[in-house]
Amino acid sequence: MSENQQKIFFETRGIEFCLSNKSDKENIVTQVMSYFKLHGLENAINLREATQDSSLVIAFSLKEDYQGQWAPNWDTTQLCEILSLKGYKEKNDLNKEILVGMLLAPIPFQFPNYDEFHSAIQIRHHTVNAGYLAALNFDTSATERPEDYWHYDEDAGFLLKQGQSIIDALIKATQPESMENAYSFSCYRATEYVILLAIARKLNKVNPELLKSLESRSQKKAIRSGEFHEVFLKEYGSIEQPLPMKYYVPGDRVWFRNPDSRSSDIPGYEGSWVIYLGNNLFTNFWKRDQPFTLETKCVEIYHWKDGAYLDDSSELLMNENVVEACVAKTLAEPKEFEKILQRMMRYRDPKGVYDQGGCIDTSRESPRLVCPGTSDIKISH
Repeated sequence: MSENQQKIFFETRGIEFCLSNKSDKENIVTQVMSYFKLHGLENAINLREATQDSSLVIAFSLKEDYQGQWAPNWDTTQLCEILSLKGYKEKNDLNKEILVGMLLAPIPFQFPNYDEFHSAIQIRHHTVNAGYLAALNFDTSATERPEDYWHYDEDAGFLLKQGQSIIDALIKATQPESMENAYSFSCYRATEYVILLAIARKLNKVNPELLKSLESRSQKKAIRSGEFHEVFLKEYGSIEQPLPMKYYVPGDRVWFRNPDSRSSDIPGYEGSWVIYLGNNLFTNFWKRDQPFTLETKCVEIYHWKDGAYLDDSSELLMNENVVEACVAKTLAEPKEFEKILQRMMRYRDPKGVYDQGGCIDTSRESPRLVCPGTSDIKISH
């Protein structure tokens, strides 16, 4: 970690509720503390309140002693090991890891009511499950989806067929029984489908009207790329106010930047979009049974520079076999492994800059609010 990165100061903000009606305080505190108690966290909670304009802010965060024991320096990657959690296969264990991560947030997770808070936990849970099950082929230019659910339009993208469920369509596109039947995606589009599936599952339970609107729009024009980010996601952290380097909450969408100027010119290798699965694991859409750790993801991206080559027509391409061989060699040599981590485990440089920055992004992304009356997802038609 560089000197300037060591000087960054973080303050735990946790989970906040902004109440316009101050009489809602007791009800919110009771509901939220009951949920924490369900996960064995009731004694670890610091509760505070403050007035903001004409509203009352109720905030829940992790007590300092617990933070020091469970996530020193905001490192949430070891929570499963420290808390003896079994990971995503145990629903309550995954929920607890999500909760502890949110209670540690240096930039507050803000909710208007308990329903939105509870929905956010469930959407993250759905995202992790969908991330584990996603199995795809990497291709930034291929145009293929299951034809019984989707059809392709050159301008509008992949469109949902009339009468089809978007939940079923997303499952069919991302969760094949075997890799032989996997469809082609870029990593960016893969994260969109995984997150959209999680949101749609929750909308089906709490906001079916918004789900209908999503399906209607998906029949006319795909919500993708920049629009997807604006419509469905909130971004936490920035170059100016970075999140801690090892701070992740299960269900986060995360970007790892390729800090090598040459290989980053290859389409699809500018960086890598993934979902944080908890337990220091990130999605590997191309080999779903081999998720990355934070460390192995850094090593893989480092060796992209070694896999870059010019073909006979002088087009810059990536040889994944070379990358895999280099990664295997590095993982077998502890000194080289540590040397590469020191180079890569730094905050990324700003856009267009390739200097001493590493592959770690300064922000994370997670879904917006979804409940009737409070949702901030606006779908245009």
